[in-house]
Amino acid sequence: MKKAKNESIIIARHINTFLNEYVPSQKSRSNHTLKSYQYALSLYIGFLETEKGISVEGLCGGCFSRTIIEEWLQWLMEQRGCSPETCNNRLASLRAFLKYLGGREIRLLYLSEEATRIPRKKELRKKVKGMSKKAVQALLAILDLSTKSGRRDLALMIIIYSTAARMDEILSLKIEQLHLDAEKPNVTIIGKGGKIRTLYLLPKAVAHLKKYLKEFHDNTPNPEAYVFYSRNTGPRGKMSQTGINKQLKKHSRAAHEMCDEVPPDLHAHQLRHAKASHWLEDGMNIVQISFLLGHEQLQTTMVYLDVTTEQELKALVTLEDENDKKVSKKWKSGKGGLAKFCGVKSLKM
Repeated sequence: MKKAKNESIIIARHINTFLNEYVPSQKSRSNHTLKSYQYALSLYIGFLETEKGISVEGLCGGCFSRTIIEEWLQWLMEQRGCSPETCNNRLASLRAFLKYLGGREIRLLYLSEEATRIPRKKELRKKVKGMSKKAVQALLAILDLSTKSGRRDLALMIIIYSTAARMDEILSLKIEQLHLDAEKPNVTIIGKGGKIRTLYLLPKAVAHLKKYLKEFHDNTPNPEAYVFYSRNTGPRGKMSQTGINKQLKKHSRAAHEMCDEVPPDLHAHQLRHAKASHWLEDGMNIVQISFLLGHEQLQTTMVYLDVTTEQELKALVTLEDENDKKVSKKWKSGKGGLAKFCGVKSLKM
């Protein structure tokens, strides 16, 4: 094997630093987001190696040209069966890396500029199936409160619905983030990008949470303990989203037999969407809803809730008024394939 060239070493080192230092500290603390970046770059490096025949010594700035990136996107769709939405997510991750690279290697800045000109794939947006208030009540009523798991699931669903927080935000909650005895009881949510928002709780939700804490945590719970934890790891290990969704589907199928407005294949995101929709029905302004959901862009909330033109105009008027995780440093060695050299997972074909 030929010795890695200086440029290939520089690029590989930047990939490693981007994934293991920059993203966790500057972009997001979410493991899901980090894995998304890692997977996108693994796919791209794998494409270069398997489809374009790029070796360790051949890695250079030209490997990230607009032409090759567009070929990669086509490959994702045709060979890997990726949807337009997935391709756009992968492209966004690659763009983020190229922006990072260009900020540290000026001569490669043009790659980021080229990548921004690549048009996104046209998405067929899937509307989230809504849930009526009646459906939510039926879902909560179906739980077997004679079992410990039933009482836990009730507390979990109530806080998801009460706050409309994302599933990962709820599962990442620690005791210290609950302020149930405050004058206005609230929960501190750490959202995407480490952004913090405060969500207030109604008395019913507070009562259920206090009852849950008394049963599942000691009288003096550890502030660092997860509110909803795994039975295998205890309070220091949070529950998995897979396990939660499995429970939700079990409950929703049973509730569907009693009320056909309950989706039989319910997932946690539908509870978040339901609450946001009910806020809108109750007359809450879309700008307030956007903040509570943790959306950076108001347009995201508008599309998310499929708001009417009248509601959109009202929101825009409101806005105008307000405006008045560790991988070894593989680049030091040319041994192995391109994926190993760049410190990303090898693509399994």
